[in-house]
Amino acid sequence: MPSTIRTTKLPSGEAVQVLGQGTWKMGEDIGRRTDEVNALKLGLDLGITLIDTAEMYASGGAEEVVAEAISGRRDKTFLVSKVLPSNASRAGVRRACENSLKRLRTDRIDLYLLHWPGSVPLTETVAAFESLKKAGKIRHWGVSNFDTDEMEELVGLPDGGNVQTNQVLYNLVRRGLEFDLAPWSRQRGIPLMAYSPVEQGALARNARLDAVAARHNATPAQIALAWVMHQEGVIAIPKASSQEHVRQNVAALDIKLTPQDIADLDRAFPPPARKRGLEMI
Repeated sequence: MPSTIRTTKLPSGEAVQVLGQGTWKMGEDIGRRTDEVNALKLGLDLGITLIDTAEMYASGGAEEVVAEAISGRRDKTFLVSKVLPSNASRAGVRRACENSLKRLRTDRIDLYLLHWPGSVPLTETVAAFESLKKAGKIRHWGVSNFDTDEMEELVGLPDGGNVQTNQVLYNLVRRGLEFDLAPWSRQRGIPLMAYSPVEQGALARNARLDAVAARHNATPAQIALAWVMHQEGVIAIPKASSQEHVRQNVAALDIKLTPQDIADLDRAFPPPARKRGLEMI
């Protein structure tokens, strides 16, 4: 276990860990539930207190897995969940949040995100988020899968500047956002939350990571994760369904990438030279 877990700050000033626990695809198979719960519990035991989930994941099943994992230690957990754009109206957000709270067995969500841009006007969604904040149902709100132009629109709205994060697809093979979204976000102090930081496991089998991994006596997956956490103002939320996977993710916090490592990774996975549309999976 690392002696200290690095943090970054939300615009509110609250510190959040740069490594969290993702739950995408959890809750889909009852036969895996015990392993999923135990993996999340071990992460908490090892000090990784940020857990990310969503109403969409297993149609609420992932939130129920999280509820079981955090039972008895809710106050030591930073909970992130998401509302679907189809539920993003004022009444829909309120209803979706209440349903998530019931599944999570808690009275508040620490960070509540709009899962991706939809057809409901952002002004209505933001107003709903602000209402939930006033009611104590959520502490902060943010968005997910927003590109730079969408973030520009958001922060120009009344109370839109209260956005705390943007959760996006980001890893060594998905670097397009570095051209504009990442610098735009850093300039405004809005951290990015990187989902699929190991490209759903694909980077664990990528030979281009082998040389750097060997220098650190690490796995390619750990190098891929360490690279994401090395980026300024980025929070990585890998999913781990086994306890060994959790331990490997936590151990990646201790990997200190050198300038040579970064240069080698940039050659193997070049940063973007032009604007690309924001990728999603």
